[in-house]
Amino acid sequence: MSENNLTNYQSFLKFERNLTDNSVDAYISDIKKLQAFAAPKGLTLETLAQTDIEEFLYGLHEVGISPSSQKRILVGIRSFYKFLRLEGTLANDPTELIDAPKLGEHLPTVLTIQEVDAMIAAADVSTCDGQRNRAILETLYSCGLRVSELTDLRISNLFEKEHYILVYGKGRKQRIVPISESALNEIHNYFQFRYELDVKPGFQDHVFLNRFGRALSRMMVFNIVKRYAQEAGVQKEISPHTLRHTFATHLLEGGANLRAIQMMLGHEQISTTEIYTKVDRQMLREEILTYHPRNKYRKM
Repeated sequence: MSENNLTNYQSFLKFERNLTDNSVDAYISDIKKLQAFAAPKGLTLETLAQTDIEEFLYGLHEVGISPSSQKRILVGIRSFYKFLRLEGTLANDPTELIDAPKLGEHLPTVLTIQEVDAMIAAADVSTCDGQRNRAILETLYSCGLRVSELTDLRISNLFEKEHYILVYGKGRKQRIVPISESALNEIHNYFQFRYELDVKPGFQDHVFLNRFGRALSRMMVFNIVKRYAQEAGVQKEISPHTLRHTFATHLLEGGANLRAIQMMLGHEQISTTEIYTKVDRQMLREEILTYHPRNKYRKM
């Protein structure tokens, strides 16, 4: 029934509310996000309860979507359920008692694709540090890693043929994260310089090293991100976590499944066995290949 209701709702927006094609697409895209959230629960749009929709909205908050964007999505969802009530499809509106997110709170900073590109392009790839920094920025943006996950990334946890990396998140929980071809290329270019470093014992397996052959500190990564934001003329207060927010936001805005984003960010408890199943790996990879801007560019 959901598909018929979505089609009818789309016609309602276009012909009765006279919305532009872009506005209609945005409304339908938000409803489809909710539909994708409902499917693994065995639910449809028509059978979702208030608590389910609140869980969906909390998921948006968890992956770093700003309150203003959450509010816009809720407006679209409310409009859909109001339409269903007018059509007589539903007796009750599950969004009726849901409060909109407060907008006075601190909003997470999100970069545009152009700002990310400018930061990455600012790195001087003719030097070891410059190529390393470019690889760091590309990896942070392409994989949505925390700083600690980046500094602890190991060569033995790069699965290049499969385009995945094994990440140790909070509490040393493992998760698999797809990595873009762009990030892998930048890491390979950095390795040409890395082989010439005097790597200290205990750090041979670390992907990213300082010029003394030891692991990078969290503060070094903070300084790297701030430096290239400045050089690229980005007029925003940012940190490495900004690239993580940007990763999640660009995926969600592109249409990726919210649950897949949460898994890639490591917000859900996923056992080692589960993350190694073929279904999970394939689903995550398809989300990245389809919706992340880096892979979209490569298809053009």
